[in-house]
Amino acid sequence: MSENVIHLYKGTTPEPDPATVTTLTVVPEPAPAAPVPLWVRSGRAVRTVVTHETTKSTARAVARHTLYVAGGARIAAKRTWDGRTASRYERMFRAAEAAGNHEVAAEWEERGQHFREARHRRRMDLLHSPLDAAKGVGITAGMGVGSLVALGIVMAIATKDVTQVVTPLMATIEFINLLITIVQVVWGPALAIGPFLALLALWSVGRHQQAAPAWALPANARSGEGEPITPSIVVKALRDLGVPALRNAIKEMGDAGASMLGPIRIAGCGVEVDVTLPSGVSTIEVQNRRRKLAENLTRHEHEVFITIPQAARTVRLWVADSGALDEPIGPSPLVTDETMTADYAKGRAPWGEDLRGDAAALSLFQRHLLITGLSNQGKTAALRSLALWLALDKSVHFLMGDLKGAGDWRMFDGVATTLIEGPTDEHVIQVTEMVEGAVDEMNRRLQAPPGTKFPALIVIVDEAQVAFMCPAKDEDKRPYGGAKANSRYFMAVRKIHNQGRAVNVLMWQGTQDPTNENLPKLVREGAHTRASLALGTEQQARMALGDKAVDGGAAPNLLRPGLDKGTVVVASDGIAIPAGQASITVRTQYIDTEEAKAIADRAKALRDGVTTLTVIERGEERDPLADIAAVLGDKPRLKTQDVLKRLAALNEDSYGAWTFLDLKRVLEDAGAEPYKSDGRMVVAAERVARALANRDTDGSTSADG
Repeated sequence: MSENVIHLYKGTTPEPDPATVTTLTVVPEPAPAAPVPLWVRSGRAVRTVVTHETTKSTARAVARHTLYVAGGARIAAKRTWDGRTASRYERMFRAAEAAGNHEVAAEWEERGQHFREARHRRRMDLLHSPLDAAKGVGITAGMGVGSLVALGIVMAIATKDVTQVVTPLMATIEFINLLITIVQVVWGPALAIGPFLALLALWSVGRHQQAAPAWALPANARSGEGEPITPSIVVKALRDLGVPALRNAIKEMGDAGASMLGPIRIAGCGVEVDVTLPSGVSTIEVQNRRRKLAENLTRHEHEVFITIPQAARTVRLWVADSGALDEPIGPSPLVTDETMTADYAKGRAPWGEDLRGDAAALSLFQRHLLITGLSNQGKTAALRSLALWLALDKSVHFLMGDLKGAGDWRMFDGVATTLIEGPTDEHVIQVTEMVEGAVDEMNRRLQAPPGTKFPALIVIVDEAQVAFMCPAKDEDKRPYGGAKANSRYFMAVRKIHNQGRAVNVLMWQGTQDPTNENLPKLVREGAHTRASLALGTEQQARMALGDKAVDGGAAPNLLRPGLDKGTVVVASDGIAIPAGQASITVRTQYIDTEEAKAIADRAKALRDGVTTLTVIERGEERDPLADIAAVLGDKPRLKTQDVLKRLAALNEDSYGAWTFLDLKRVLEDAGAEPYKSDGRMVVAAERVARALANRDTDGSTSADG
């Protein structure tokens, strides 16, 4: 029988009947938990106390104030050593010699020599000073006693009391005795308090110089927010950068590295300083440690920019004021100045501000343009602001393809000759044919008589990566996308890049996340102005801006996605870049959609009225008279030359080769022949409309142009 089972039965028979037996199972009570040993509870309590924030703060405070004393002693000893020896002159001499400034080095050497001569004279004077002092004391004592006795005689004569002769002498002795008594009383406490006063003085010096490790300093001192950039801070940041050759060179310099620095200049919302690196230290070693350098300067990584000026072995540091780059910049002059106009040839588009706070303006004259960046970083807004400025020059013509189709460019309806919006393969096909039409116009201009002036034709394709990655093919099996010799969009862009600049046919492209697949090498290198917003990797930065710009310090991959929206790194000869640099960082001014519409309306008011085509028709039968009426729009009349241009833009295949005689033939057949007005041949909209209304219902006046 188990000890936990009890059998109960009725009756007195020795062998109970199983039916009369009741079995009860006794569930044992759980054993009480073993008590936690006292040493475990004590350890937990000690750990709680040790890790408590109050304990940590107290420990840091004790360490900080103790180290203030040690640091103050070190500083006081160094000051004393500098004052008593020629070490200061030696340091300045070596610094000037290292910098190659031999005149200053000679001056400091001469000063050091004068100091040593003066010190030698003082030491020689000390050899004779005990004897001179003894003589001086004897003479002074004798003269003093004689004077006191003489004064006593005068007093005795005046009072007729001979005892007054010694009165001045005794008074002096009593005064000296009083001084000795005071010294005896004060000497003991002074000996006891003196060390504490000395420690207090050293603590004060150390506290003033913050002579304690960063971990021991209080939180507000450790943060360094808003701390001004001084030469000592820059040198210390470079010394602690983790470059052994640089650290050792700074230690060996007599001026502790100050000779490396040029003047610290205020530059916009920060400061700028040139640092000449010592021999054995390359500029790339500093560039690759940008984050650590920024943290050593008590700044965030995005608040420090490192560029390479013309001077050899030199880096230029631009350090922003804490938080300054997170502050918004002002509105665009395009928004605030409603009277602003543009000049394609001589003007510069206002684009934003550089890091120094100066206005950044970009020349667009005969420059192909490429802007790239990650999605949703402000690429379209930055590109659109340039087009909005250029639209205020009424002589400039636009062909636009928005392969996102979200309406970001819709305000150019009435400004652009062609505006295609949409992300599908069909839209890519239309955009490709639009660019090929620009190639035909370029070829026509190239074959014009020498000296012919042509207005600017700007071909803009936003989200161009959609075109490069389009898989569609035409009836001849030629792909629209890709980067091969038979790729239609790629080859059209390349042709414009090769020869368009000479006749003012320019290609602007905006694209996301550049790779070799969505932005071929030949296309990106054909742009004169290359700009990039935030990117993910240095490899993408090289694709966007080129190796020269990145090797010179351009780093769009270090911009903060989302936080640095609208900030672009620009490599172009069309913008003012500091001498010796290969790029410049610009914070572009954002123009929202409503403001863009208002600017576009001003551009429309400057023009005679533009009929914007939103679809390019291909391969169908045309009605020339109806197309002429369409391109006339709401104009009462247009010059025949303008009608021909608009017809060619409407359908290059049908009307690209038309001459005045073709136009005249169609109009005369319809009874709407052109006529002269102010010495120019014009087409009257009223005549064309009347001809359309009166022509035969069988379309006898319609013809395939």
